[in-house]
Amino acid sequence: MESLRPALLVLDLINDVAHPDGKFAGHGYAKEVARRGVLDRTAAALHRARATGIPVIYVVVGFSPTYVECPADSPIFGDAPRQRKLTLGEWGTRIHDAVKPQDGEPLVVKHRISPFYGTSLDLLLRNQRVDTLLLTGVSTDLVVLSTAREGHDRDFRIRVLADATAATNEELHESALRLLARTAEVTTVQRGIPAR
Repeated sequence: MESLRPALLVLDLINDVAHPDGKFAGHGYAKEVARRGVLDRTAAALHRARATGIPVIYVVVGFSPTYVECPADSPIFGDAPRQRKLTLGEWGTRIHDAVKPQDGEPLVVKHRISPFYGTSLDLLLRNQRVDTLLLTGVSTDLVVLSTAREGHDRDFRIRVLADATAATNEELHESALRLLARTAEVTTVQRGIPAR
């Protein structure tokens, strides 16, 4: 890699989103995650990153049991309190078993789409002298796109590992990848993280 210091970000691969029993399964996320092999490819990305010393950072979206951080008027999050979605500390906001963190790998909790908004992510990246973000996760059109754009504007190089991402359907996924290509390198796990 030409980069001085990449980091692998695993974005919102939590049970509520990526597991067939998750509360967002009806939206199509879990089906697309399975169809596209996102968990297997993310596991491969994790293996490659860990084997080559690339730091791994997990990002999860969630709210405290009182949902005090939840934006009531959000079309994405507004119904979370009523439906008890994305509750921190519960099964739904745990990282999917197929891509679990190892001891010492940081987990950033966010309350909005962007993992930079109101979190310590930028500090974690800068303290490790990271200059390139390798993005995996769900959904391509929301958290991946938001991370890429905001990361770009914070002067990080961005690589989207497209085969380790998914949206609610293929059309949204492909549309997001076209947008991402304007500010990021859209690649694959195999090309984006060379094996040692």
